[in-house]
Amino acid sequence: CFAVWWSLKLVTLRRTPVLRVLELQAQMNRAVYEERPPGSLVPTSVAEASRAMAGDTTLSENYAFAGMHHIFDQHVDSAVPRLQFANDDKHLLACCSLDGTLSIMTLSPSPPTVKVTLKGHAGPVTDFAWSLSNDIIVSTSQDGTLRIWNTEDGRCIREVVDPEASELLCCTFQPMNNNLTVVGNSKHLLQVVNISTGKKVKGGSSKLTGRVLSLSFDAPGRILWAGDDRGSIFSFLFDMATGKLTKAKRLVVSEGSSISSISARSWISREARDPSLLINACINKLLLYRVVDNEGTLQLKRSFPIQHSSQPLHSIFCPLMSFRQGACVVTGSEDACVYFFDVERNTKAIVNKLQGHSGPVLDVSFNCDESLLASSDATGMVIIWRREQK
Repeated sequence: CFAVWWSLKLVTLRRTPVLRVLELQAQMNRAVYEERPPGSLVPTSVAEASRAMAGDTTLSENYAFAGMHHIFDQHVDSAVPRLQFANDDKHLLACCSLDGTLSIMTLSPSPPTVKVTLKGHAGPVTDFAWSLSNDIIVSTSQDGTLRIWNTEDGRCIREVVDPEASELLCCTFQPMNNNLTVVGNSKHLLQVVNISTGKKVKGGSSKLTGRVLSLSFDAPGRILWAGDDRGSIFSFLFDMATGKLTKAKRLVVSEGSSISSISARSWISREARDPSLLINACINKLLLYRVVDNEGTLQLKRSFPIQHSSQPLHSIFCPLMSFRQGACVVTGSEDACVYFFDVERNTKAIVNKLQGHSGPVLDVSFNCDESLLASSDATGMVIIWRREQK
């Protein structure tokens, strides 16, 4: 029985290096929290020590890339809207395609190969997410179904049909309880689904003002942000015991502009500890917001110019805590380039720019040690970029 197997797996889930790193970061945050005024981005007293640990390389040198490591073209002619490295893994990644399939790829041993193709959706696949232990992937599709896959053999374990018979556009795991997945659909509905039973969680539904396009939890799983195609970002309080969602705050970024991506981070660098949200919003800017309270209220901190007016672009925070002065975010762009921005630099914020795609770059993903970066585009190409060895 899948429900029994999955419940046992959750109970016996080992403490991964990812969790240990998160715990360490939380301890560091608590240790220096009182050293600075609330909301301040002035370097803390450990700033010089941070830079000493990082060495003499600049942020630009640190994020220099030697070129393309590999190109995957199995989805050519159909856009690849999402891709993501597996958790705490250097060589395993997956992507979804508008051709109705997903691919799980491995980069080692060489040569890189497509490990397994996930087939079953009857329409374009819009989003997917890895479970914490990487043995499960959930995916959403315009065919109105959520599918749960075994990543080892590509088997579809369960299919959950949307009761509204609407297109499913985005999904994400509850970070502290991978038995629960949040799904957004084209009829403005956000809902929490128990993947063991395939049923909606009571009290775990809410309406937005438009098609739900993007989702992101904070690290503890207490706040969920959701973005729609009307330009609004909503925050929800998540009840860990029941799975109930309570609508908290709403921010209109730009009326009528799609919120195509939301990424949450509890810190940006060792010197800038503010919880933050990175937003793509179809207004030719990448937006960085500060989270100012425990209800998910947002305050604009910075914006960076990119070409973004219509495509579903995504962006990420770099996964490793920066010990340098400054910190990087990475985004796709409609000009077929990948951009790296230093969020602490007031002028000339572009740290690096990667060229090689032949269409709008829709998504980007770092592996766990930042040695490789993956990017996907609207033509179906996936490029793996290799970082320069120092």
